[in-house]
Amino acid sequence: MSEYRVTGLSTSVIAELVAEVEPLWHEQHQASLTARQRRRAVGAGAKHRFVFADRLLATLVSLRHGTTHDVLACWFGVDRSTVTRAIGEVRPLLAQRGCTVAPDVRLRTLAEVVEYLGGDGRAGIIDGTEIRVRRRAAGRKDRDKFVSGKTRQNAVKTMVLTSADGRVLFCSPVRPGSCADITQARHLGLSQLLADGPFTEILADAGYQGMGAQTGGRVVTPPHRKFKKNAPDWYEQRHELQRKAHSSRRIRVEHGIAHLKNRRALARHHGRREHMSDIVQAVSGLLSHQQAATLDTAMRT
Repeated sequence: MSEYRVTGLSTSVIAELVAEVEPLWHEQHQASLTARQRRRAVGAGAKHRFVFADRLLATLVSLRHGTTHDVLACWFGVDRSTVTRAIGEVRPLLAQRGCTVAPDVRLRTLAEVVEYLGGDGRAGIIDGTEIRVRRRAAGRKDRDKFVSGKTRQNAVKTMVLTSADGRVLFCSPVRPGSCADITQARHLGLSQLLADGPFTEILADAGYQGMGAQTGGRVVTPPHRKFKKNAPDWYEQRHELQRKAHSSRRIRVEHGIAHLKNRRALARHHGRREHMSDIVQAVSGLLSHQQAATLDTAMRT
């Protein structure tokens, strides 16, 4: 179960996760026990057969392959409800970890990412990506709210911010698929953070046009067309070269999104939409942790 092909993580990263998350889970579990009225003392009664390491592995396999809880219950020899409860407890703890950029540096908020990029004059790349979800039942309020204007499918949207080399630095909480990319960035306060924070260049696609003027040129989007009709040949060639140069610089964010979508939980989600923000942030944190560990190993060798 701890194979890289099963979890998407190396054994060293899994060991670090166990050491970091297990105390948090035990603290959370003890708090839930003491919060309610009890007839027996805390710790009395049957002990867990489903230990924390197995709970973590079940969560990692679920995020990596989208394995059903019934199958995981058969693998671990427990009831399906036990697996569902375990994943529901461990997944938020993974989502709270943030994205790892170095063994001692972790980014949890968009403000920390902007400060990290501006501190050393690094460039960042942003883009929005959609994750298909189940359609809401007929008669529910705002049933069409999750329909994407681009794909015409029910989806939720998250904003991904990567470094210039494609390493994932931040994934935002999800919003309904009808939300525009630039609207989501504004709701996250990106314009204000860039305008008030240290200077850093953020590459974006045409969906973010207009943010450059709001941030003093910090958000760089593809060049506008000055000639809509009867453009001279020299202008067409120059405009195409400029667009290709911009696309070549920001292609790394597409690679980062592809690595995220390799996790089946983000390819298409069949469960509750309420869990999508935790799933996105948990996957981005795990991916960045593995990327940082791989880079650290490469530098040592």
